[in-house]
Amino acid sequence: MNTEQLIFDLCAAHGVSGSEAAVFDVVRQALEPTGARVQTLYGGLLAELGDPQADKTILLDAHLDRIGFIITDINDKGFVKVDKVGGIDIRTLQDSVLIAENGLKGTVCCLPPHLSDGSEDKATPMEKTWVDFGLPAEAVREQLQLGDTLTFYTKPKKLLGDKMTAAALDDRCGVAALVRAAELIHTDAYRVLLLFSTQEETYGTGAKTGAFSVDADEAIAVDVSFAAQPDVSGQYGKIELGKGPMICYSSVMDRAMSQKLTAVAREQGIPFQLEPIAGATGTNGDHIAVSKSGVKTAVVSIPQRNMHTPAEVISLSDVENTARLLAAYINCGGAFHD
Repeated sequence: MNTEQLIFDLCAAHGVSGSEAAVFDVVRQALEPTGARVQTLYGGLLAELGDPQADKTILLDAHLDRIGFIITDINDKGFVKVDKVGGIDIRTLQDSVLIAENGLKGTVCCLPPHLSDGSEDKATPMEKTWVDFGLPAEAVREQLQLGDTLTFYTKPKKLLGDKMTAAALDDRCGVAALVRAAELIHTDAYRVLLLFSTQEETYGTGAKTGAFSVDADEAIAVDVSFAAQPDVSGQYGKIELGKGPMICYSSVMDRAMSQKLTAVAREQGIPFQLEPIAGATGTNGDHIAVSKSGVKTAVVSIPQRNMHTPAEVISLSDVENTARLLAAYINCGGAFHD
């Protein structure tokens, strides 16, 4: 598998939270060589590997939705009012180009500095944000309607070394890690389920319903977390791109699984970093852990800069090493093998 191209293809797909269908075909095609059995759930795509009759079932989750915008008004001049879907950083909005699911592009309106008295130097609040598609109202309404979604129009780019930048790396790089792990898993000790879940950026619906629909003994949620960059201090100031996935130790996650993941990484020579979190992780792991009567759950994250912006940055080696860690954990029988 060409992981870089897969991530590029994933990040180019629309798939704003609640409207993820555009990403499904990319994932289905990527999974074909693995022989995984794929079905569509309300909460996303579910792929099955390994022995369906195995004594243990492990669920691997990565969310395939991305942050974006929803149309709330189209005025008589053809300008389109939007609200945010997920944790949009409004500082990145002014003069951004947005794209609708049908490919129509518009630019976020911004008051020229020549007409400003200085009070507009701060980020424009969402209630004052309009998008200009360069068309009269009648033409806009022919192509867009209230409730349609938009997202940032950007093209994924390769940076120096093995770094890359794109919008939607959160969590399309995690999706790629699961697909790559599917190629590396070679055991019948587990029934392995890969959940490519929806709506993580809004309510976690995909993980909640997806995990409830299966009876998993263990689960690992794969997401992104914070890497060092200017002005980032504390524990995340020590997390580096290219130094391996982040293994979470949290009071709401299963410690035995986190410890086993750490031990496997050491045994296999897989670089890793630790992410201690006092409470909830802010990932789908929180939802999966309390599904039904409870699921032993761990979280593994890919380090990322500039989260929730059109210019997120990751290291491809961290994606590969995340996949290697997941596969090695499963191939060795996990934390609770006899």
